[in-house]
Amino acid sequence: MKLKKIGLVGGISWISTLDYYKFINEGINQKLGGLNFAECIIYSLNFADIQEKTWENSYELLLNACQSLKKSGAEAVVLCANTAHLFADQLEEEIQLPFIHIVTETAKEINKNRLKTIGLLGTIFTMEMDFYSKKLESFGIQVLTPEKQKIRDYVQFTVKEELGRGIVNQKTKERYIEIVNDLIDRGAEGLVLGCTEIPLLLSQADFSIPVFDTTKIHSDAVVNYAVSF
Repeated sequence: MKLKKIGLVGGISWISTLDYYKFINEGINQKLGGLNFAECIIYSLNFADIQEKTWENSYELLLNACQSLKKSGAEAVVLCANTAHLFADQLEEEIQLPFIHIVTETAKEINKNRLKTIGLLGTIFTMEMDFYSKKLESFGIQVLTPEKQKIRDYVQFTVKEELGRGIVNQKTKERYIEIVNDLIDRGAEGLVLGCTEIPLLLSQADFSIPVFDTTKIHSDAVVNYAVSF
């Protein structure tokens, strides 16, 4: 059996890239057994470079990473961050390799659960720009985000300065739960953890509504692609 070679654009942040590597290898081994694990290439970006340029201006950094992966023999590309999917369609057209899209895979899972309205937490870009919500809406899913700017700013700050550094703060978790409960009160039937670091803080155990861990969903989709023929 020949596994497809996967190219991972990581380092955005390295904390969640560890989870991708773990989930993908564990998933392939669960399917194939023995000593079967992923054949993959990781291009780990320096997150400081992204922050310096800002996400909106990071296309060239991501493009360079994807081109390097293609030259190394990758058969598909995985952007290991929700916010990076701001450029997913443009990169896929440029690189001419399949991209396993985190929002598409998450939408499929939401539809399996027959939910129509979800709450979304992520970076300020994921919550405020339309690349994420429009993709979900194309699957018939309504998206709710925190209404107040100061709350969205708070989520952005803690994702960047705490979770992106691997810091898990109990007070931050309590505040996130309050924020999610407000989304539930507004009609959210499920919660999308739309940042690959947020699962460090929140999980299904914290809520009665379905929680969609985009890191795990994305990784599972990568596994299925890698073993497909």
